[in-house]
Amino acid sequence: MKHLSYQTLKESGYDGYVLEDAPERVLQFGEGNFLRAFVDYFIDMMNEHAGFNSKVVLVQPIAPIPGGFDLAKVINDQEGLYTLYLRGFENGEKVNAKRVISCVSRCLNSYTDYDALMACADNPELRFITCNTTEAGIVYDPSCQFTETPPSSYPAKLTQFLYRRFQKFGTEAGKGFIILSCELIDNNGKELEQCVLKYARQWGLEEAFVTWIEKENIFCSTLVDRIVTGYPRAEADSINEANGYIDQTLDTGEIFGFWVIEGPQELKKELPFAEAGLPVLITDDHKPYKQRKVRILNGAHTSMVLGAYLAGQDIVRDCMQDDVICGFMNKAIYDEIIPTLTLPKDELESFAHSVTERFKNPFIDHALLAISLNSTSKWKARVMPSFLGYVEKNQALPKCLTASFAFYIAFYHGTRLEDGGLVGQRDGNEYTIKDDQSILEFYYAHKDDDNASLAHAVMSNTDFWGQDLTQVPGFEAAVVQYLDEIQEKGTYAVMQELL
Repeated sequence: MKHLSYQTLKESGYDGYVLEDAPERVLQFGEGNFLRAFVDYFIDMMNEHAGFNSKVVLVQPIAPIPGGFDLAKVINDQEGLYTLYLRGFENGEKVNAKRVISCVSRCLNSYTDYDALMACADNPELRFITCNTTEAGIVYDPSCQFTETPPSSYPAKLTQFLYRRFQKFGTEAGKGFIILSCELIDNNGKELEQCVLKYARQWGLEEAFVTWIEKENIFCSTLVDRIVTGYPRAEADSINEANGYIDQTLDTGEIFGFWVIEGPQELKKELPFAEAGLPVLITDDHKPYKQRKVRILNGAHTSMVLGAYLAGQDIVRDCMQDDVICGFMNKAIYDEIIPTLTLPKDELESFAHSVTERFKNPFIDHALLAISLNSTSKWKARVMPSFLGYVEKNQALPKCLTASFAFYIAFYHGTRLEDGGLVGQRDGNEYTIKDDQSILEFYYAHKDDDNASLAHAVMSNTDFWGQDLTQVPGFEAAVVQYLDEIQEKGTYAVMQELL
């Protein structure tokens, strides 16, 4: 079989949308599965349905690994083309949607193609920069120097690129960029802007450049929401056989997608998401939507999975087929989490419904043990704000979220500390609890405590929670009672009684 290319598509009789030629108007730092299944999918849809007419230059922000898989070369060999499958449940129906993405023009490596990357700044049609350099990508490293080609940190690379742009076009209006940051940190766009400004000043670049950064560029904080499962290794051969071509950059993700962009409403004129019918919201404040995702989607995971695992389940999808476990999760969401949030109730309930559909995805085997990683910090960030909000609003304990804390303690009851983690037992079989070493050592030190002593030690540990949770009226006694019931009857029976 031939490899994927525009000519191969023509020969195979592919009748979907493709855009072979268009100006390069988007520079994207990050060439991985997520951006290609999310941002580039949206751009491709805008090209087809809203006349966006733009190509994307992908940039590998890290140096290639000698002898390793060279994704940039493969992308270029395939002329930027790749096949994307979005799969899952939508409106109760099973969906497996194929699309050949044709918005990518080429891929550059910021180390081996440094000059070519910087030359992109001279392109007068370039208008947008997108990025996802992981949570560790947006960091200010004062050791980075202006003379390096390139410096190690992404914000330093971006500062160099912006300075090249400023040198080429000066203060000409409209030649700055709309920068869409997709990293999973709070206020990602603003954090990126602050790093860039620090480098401009550290490097002694002229004040006119600093002014240009602030006046001619829009750094947008964004919230991204789509599970991307990436290259379907187990299915790749059969998929290629069915397509009639070899695609080494196949990508897969869930059908659900939602992008919240914090920025001025004028962005709608330049980014025609609405005209393309895409689930993208441009707003002056993305925080309520981030809170919705963290508290409902992530909070549902964290409050349900540890109890479900102890009840004998292994993957999320199977939990959704169990009326008791799914019922417990939904009761926590609709009765205890949603009432603490600020967005309109119908929006919150619609999002909650989509969460249940996403968790049922037949194409994703989402392991409960994988989700259990670092559950201490996850409970604090994802569940505790809803728990405390409910207590403050109702002067009463939310029963499901209270039980979820007991599930957490029960799950963390290990009997042996090893290099890989703390070893616990479920029905006579061992499982590994993974968290920060200090947390695992704490639980190991308390492995012989009775339920009351263990609950008190955990809840009063201010290093874990930032406060003493024994001070929440009735919380400690309720957790001890749930732990006693778990010990006697199991987590499944506790969930059942709460319904």
